Amino acid sequence: MNEADIDEVEASKAPLIEHLIELRSRLIKSVIAILIAFFICIYFASDIFNILIRPYEWAAGPQHPLELIYTAPQEYFFTQLKLALFGALFLAFPVIATQVYMFVAPGLYKNERGAFLPYLFATPILFAIGACLVYFLVMPMAMTFFLSMEQAGTATQAAIKHLPKVSEYLGLIMVLIFAFGLVFQLPVVLTLLARVGLISSQTLKEKRKWAVVITFIMAAVLTPPDPISQIGLAIPTLLLYEFSILAVKFVERRREEARAERDAD
Repeated sequence: MNEADIDEVEASKAPLIEHLIELRSRLIKSVIAILIAFFICIYFASDIFNILIRPYEWAAGPQHPLELIYTAPQEYFFTQLKLALFGALFLAFPVIATQVYMFVAPGLYKNERGAFLPYLFATPILFAIGACLVYFLVMPMAMTFFLSMEQAGTATQAAIKHLPKVSEYLGLIMVLIFAFGLVFQLPVVLTLLARVGLISSQTLKEKRKWAVVITFIMAAVLTPPDPISQIGLAIPTLLLYEFSILAVKFVERRREEARAERDAD
């Protein structure tokens, strides 16, 4: 290796080191945001849990006592920690997304930065819509289904009473919120793939049958083994898939218009 090659290698190290320093700075800011949000959420953990228990209350009705149990001394404490972490990630997402954007933005062209911003705003909005669907529709329906399995005690049959554990109830609603929030990112992912030319609206139409099969398999894996939760996830996913086809068509039309303008110039 001659001296010119050595100089070139040394010169290439500088941008890499700068990028690593920048990445470290963005990660530190994101972690600080998560920690601040975590301590806020742990302070209000009981209030947040009381909000999350509302779907159970709606399903149970006034005739059913609202009662949850924990069977280990540390169970409720660790449940509050998990709840605080879950809430912290949600609250800190705008900061995390901003740090990601600030890290990748210098490597993007001006038009690419403008195209990236709508997705940055759409992601938390779509996640919140999915979470609201769980909170106001899916979870009350699922809890109604579970409560219907209770059995009154008689001379010939044992009483079966629904007494959910704190950790299990919280785990159920968090899994559903995460699953629905993740699925509601489908339009964002597919339109981004369309922008870079990896998929087309025609491809999505041709793969529609496979999308239906994969959707129900995914719903069976991500949700509890009850039909309410599975159908509640599968149907919105299929609707989002159809909406994504329309969004990809819009992206393709805009791309054709931009190409026509360049050709005209």
